[in-house]
Amino acid sequence: MTNANDPATPVASLPLQGLRVVEFTHMVMGPTCGMVLADMGAEVIKVEPLEGDRTRHLLGAGAGFFPMFNRNKKSIAINLHRPEGAEVARQLAQSADVVLENFKPDTMAKYGLDYAALSRVNPKIIYVSHKGFLPGPYEHRTALDEVVQMMGGLAYMTGRPGDPLRAGTSVNDIMGGMFGAIGALGALIQRGITGRGQEVQSALFENNVFLVGQHMLQYAMTGKPAAPMPARISPWGVYDVFTAGDGEQIFISAVSDAQWTTFCAVFDLADLKADARYATNNDRVRERPTLLPILRERLARYTAAQMAQMMEANKLPYAPIRKPEELFDDEHLLATGGLADMTLPDGERAGQTTKATLFPFTMDGHRLGVRLSPPSLGAHTDELLGALGLTPGKVQALRAAQAVG
Repeated sequence: MTNANDPATPVASLPLQGLRVVEFTHMVMGPTCGMVLADMGAEVIKVEPLEGDRTRHLLGAGAGFFPMFNRNKKSIAINLHRPEGAEVARQLAQSADVVLENFKPDTMAKYGLDYAALSRVNPKIIYVSHKGFLPGPYEHRTALDEVVQMMGGLAYMTGRPGDPLRAGTSVNDIMGGMFGAIGALGALIQRGITGRGQEVQSALFENNVFLVGQHMLQYAMTGKPAAPMPARISPWGVYDVFTAGDGEQIFISAVSDAQWTTFCAVFDLADLKADARYATNNDRVRERPTLLPILRERLARYTAAQMAQMMEANKLPYAPIRKPEELFDDEHLLATGGLADMTLPDGERAGQTTKATLFPFTMDGHRLGVRLSPPSLGAHTDELLGALGLTPGKVQALRAAQAVG
């Protein structure tokens, strides 16, 4: 299923076609890793408990987790707490090229599903663990995206001074899953050379520290601590949100001296262009306390639509201030196939079709589309167990024992 405007990559040419991935994941981090591999063509099998991944039933800000991060996957419901269920899970995992998990340390070992156990049977297996912390003093702490944002400097940098604020999306969960996928791809290449698999680990805290590394190095270079983004010293003289005369907001920037010249011509600011205090970008940065109030007053005579049209016509950088739900109707995303049709699997709107965001890159000129909508719980249990050689009678017996769903 893809957007009608998008010539999606043919399945046969997807780079991971023929690769089998079994994921024991929940929430966002592990499922993101699985989605990356699935979108690139791998057969990704999501192992869920009999009651289903908890994110199927989350409310509020968590309502979009399951449909966002579990497309292009198959679902099998297995009760790992039953010996028969754990045995089925081991058979399934041993058939995989890649196994993904994001549970607390030592959880998978209880079921014989850790790397040490699986690699003894299948030395070629690649095992990707997604954790809160890489091995070390913090490794047994319980981590969430917001926890590591607070302890890793990101919330400090996002909020106003004295008011730490988490970023507006699950940045560490999503990027941690992406780094897990990058590690898996590297391990696959190395396996092609050596014939052996390996364990890959990705972690929320270390991901967060990587994100704020630029601010750490700013301190190393200047000796001055980085200020939170709302209070930072901008490197650009004109780089801010302005309120138009109609009350709407718009982001406007002029980051070079050439853009400043054009900006002044477009908005009839000849007096500012002639003022020596604003001659260069660095001059304008130093004079932002005097310059910005003048610009706010002058630009308020225009509507946001007028400013957008003037900036666009003169190739100056600008942006409307959008809400996430407004992106469903974005003309660029619709025209370029950046959104694909997908059926919702759970909740009051189960069965309804919506648009899903695709990965922000093309391969051979094509976007990676939605081949399978997020699956209903256990939708592929019979298919997958049959492929393992289990007869219908054996599957029925497993269901009777509450080992599979």
